[in-house]
Amino acid sequence: MNQDNPLLVETSWEVCNQVGGIYTVIRTKIPAAVAVWKENYCCIGPYVHSNVQAEFEPAAESDYDNPIGKAVNKMRVDGFEVHYGYWLVTGKPRVVLFNPYSVYYRLGEIKYELWDHHKISTPPDVELINQVVAFGYLVKEFFIRLADGDSTQQKIIAHFHEWMAGTPIPEIRYLRLPVTIVFTTHATLLGRYLAMNDPDFYNHLPFLNWAYEARHFNIEPSVAIERAAAHGAQVFNTVSEVTGEECTHLLSRKPDNIVPNGLNIERFVALHEFQNLHLQYKNQIHRFTMGHFFHNYKFDLDKTLYFFTSGRYEYRNKGFDLTLEALARLNGLMRLYNIDATVVMFFITKRPFTSINPFVLQTRALLEEIRQTCQAITQQIGERMFYEVAGGTSPKLPPLETFIDDYWKLRLRRTVQSWRSKSLPLIVTHNLVDDHNDEILNFLRASHLINNPYDKVKVVYHPDFVSPVSPLFGMEYNQFVRGCHLGIFPSYYEPWGYTPLECMASGIPAITSDLSGFGNYVLKNVKDYQDKGIYVIHRYNRSFNDAANQLAEVLFQFVQMSRRDRIAQRNRVEAASVDFDWRKLYKYYQEAYEMALARF
Repeated sequence: MNQDNPLLVETSWEVCNQVGGIYTVIRTKIPAAVAVWKENYCCIGPYVHSNVQAEFEPAAESDYDNPIGKAVNKMRVDGFEVHYGYWLVTGKPRVVLFNPYSVYYRLGEIKYELWDHHKISTPPDVELINQVVAFGYLVKEFFIRLADGDSTQQKIIAHFHEWMAGTPIPEIRYLRLPVTIVFTTHATLLGRYLAMNDPDFYNHLPFLNWAYEARHFNIEPSVAIERAAAHGAQVFNTVSEVTGEECTHLLSRKPDNIVPNGLNIERFVALHEFQNLHLQYKNQIHRFTMGHFFHNYKFDLDKTLYFFTSGRYEYRNKGFDLTLEALARLNGLMRLYNIDATVVMFFITKRPFTSINPFVLQTRALLEEIRQTCQAITQQIGERMFYEVAGGTSPKLPPLETFIDDYWKLRLRRTVQSWRSKSLPLIVTHNLVDDHNDEILNFLRASHLINNPYDKVKVVYHPDFVSPVSPLFGMEYNQFVRGCHLGIFPSYYEPWGYTPLECMASGIPAITSDLSGFGNYVLKNVKDYQDKGIYVIHRYNRSFNDAANQLAEVLFQFVQMSRRDRIAQRNRVEAASVDFDWRKLYKYYQEAYEMALARF
């Protein structure tokens, strides 16, 4: 793209500020953007995160001789706090960060301007609204100086993501700045609220009154900002056709185009490499499983399959309710047909908790003590056996027990006795703040899916995100994903859905739904998707029971696959993931920018 050498400035509340999934969208898209725009690309974000310096490198004096640097200097001359430098991610783009608190003393004036020019009323005591409005004011001031004709003669494309970055849009149009605007919504704010509270959201969608619903949920200012941004942009887009329908009805503007999300897919040089990583990280999960379950009973780890789901705790929206129902049915089917396998299902999400359950930590610590004791015994046996065999005349091997000191025998016996327990393995690893009202726990208790020895499906509810500092797993989230066999994400409301895509990039099969943007895209753009390890549950205009039956059937078929078939499927999944690389999907953003330039 080179229409008069335009300048692209991309603004998001999640530039150098990880809040949710949009951070992943922006960060992973940057290498593709820099490859196309090179020096004509810049990001704008808020200077609010306490660890921002870990991602931000200030620019040197020589880096100011360009349109962005000139606009930054003009703002500083006028007394504004501006941080200019580079975002320390792959691609290392220029970045401008504004501290919204630096103009809080002008908040009343800024809010009055928003009301006077656009009739957008904002409350005085909502901190996020205050931050967003102040940040938007600073971004607007930046574009005034960037587009003054002195900083640059290039055409300027201003791309804004989500309502948190949307307040400059109506002001830029009001001031008639020579800037063409692209606005992307990744999920309408009102849609998320409605879907969480309406089990028949999609059928009700065409008949909803957005103003009434915004008042009902007390989110009028945010919705007003979002609508003003959508209507003020020359080009309006969203990430999926599913969300496009939502925008049409709740924002009263049909998106001009769809910009599906991608990832930086790193293909491995050899096909066996990601299979080896799967084995390596699966063995780490095995160690957790032994510590969590084997104190009461054991099962064959070689015949154990690890399933997982992860994401924000939105019980219905994320499909946790459907996943639990399907697991209960799967447990019944596996017991009925005596399937010689065990499924361990992990729920990885974030919930308020006081601490890791002491019993979980104790059993893991005792298992580690058993492991170290066994290693010491093994070493002693090896040394004494070598001495005996090397110096003996008889080829007959003495009983191995004679090589072990009584101390180690006693220590091992006592440790194992301390480890054994009559208590069933816990279904939740942490002490939750509101245990009795947790929907996942209440379902598991009501369905009696509580890790009984006879259950084929075991459940581990981990109400914290997996990280290397976790004493239970001690691994990165992407390593945990690689060690599992299947990701389950049958969402009811999901504008896109990165989690199944992350599974694909790791060579792990995944389940999604046709109500997620990713699943909808797969149905329309990927041939033989199920053969490639992408399973799509049909939830649109289907009952909950129907969807649960579909999911249970997919899971039941999966547990009956042979090891050879699962390995072959992982190869196909990994190969199919390249279709979602940003190098292929960035073209949709380029089309949006070309459209914006045509409407300049």
